[in-house]
Amino acid sequence: MSRRAGTAALLSLRVAYGLALIAAPEKVAGNRWLGPGARAAAAQVPLRGLGAREAALHGLALAALFRGAPVRPLLGASIAGDLTDVGATAIARGGLPEGSAAATAAVAGGSALLTALAAAHADA
Repeated sequence: MSRRAGTAALLSLRVAYGLALIAAPEKVAGNRWLGPGARAAAAQVPLRGLGAREAALHGLALAALFRGAPVRPLLGASIAGDLTDVGATAIARGGLPEGSAAATAAVAGGSALLTALAAAHADA
């Protein structure tokens, strides 16, 4: 798989994740991340906002990739968002299901790492 195809696949998965958060935030963010609190309407508002961020940011990056436009700044914004998710979850870890902070660090941190690898080879 070429680097461009790998980046496109990564970005497409992130768009799909964002759309899933918008459509069913309690299912995507429940259990492992936020637990039963994800079912509360007050939690679904920012979860859908997170979904919109994911879909929009990665959709823009995907469009830039296919146009041959610079994609690295958008990938940098994606990394910043992932690291913010890790930090926010770590701060709130006392009120979250056991293991949630570690799981978020692994998933969002891994996502940030994959995106950083894509960024290292982007726009070259």
